[in-house]
Amino acid sequence: MGRWTDRLAELGVPLPEVVPPVAAYVPAVRTGSLVYTSGQVPMVAGKPAGIGKVGAEISAEEAKQHAAICALNALAAVDALVGLDSVVRIVKVVGFVASAEGFTGQPGVVNGASELLGEIFGEAGQHARSAVGVAELPLGVPVEVELIVEVE
Repeated sequence: MGRWTDRLAELGVPLPEVVPPVAAYVPAVRTGSLVYTSGQVPMVAGKPAGIGKVGAEISAEEAKQHAAICALNALAAVDALVGLDSVVRIVKVVGFVASAEGFTGQPGVVNGASELLGEIFGEAGQHARSAVGVAELPLGVPVEVELIVEVE
């Protein structure tokens, strides 16, 4: 065990298995000291945690929880590639929110990912971020999150 895996255990947050790609890509790629994850959706045990647009079928609070699942799935991809304990800091989070017409709470939804990363990594979890409203996401999920992570 190491610094970050111990922290996950302390929080009682299990790292999931890496979500297998649903198209022609890999879950994460390293270049130099950075790992870029592919967009991760809220898959739990091989199935979407929810389907629908935020502000219609999915509440903002539910979507915030889905964003945290996405962040955990992204960390699983980082862990599989380089080991979670090699993380120096979270550099950037990009969150996509499938939004019903008129829904403007994307930042609050993506806070689900940001807050979880802060709980796990503390100061090293502070990051730049974008929260983007989109019409549709793969598999009909409400949220997708990708990370850029600095590693040793």
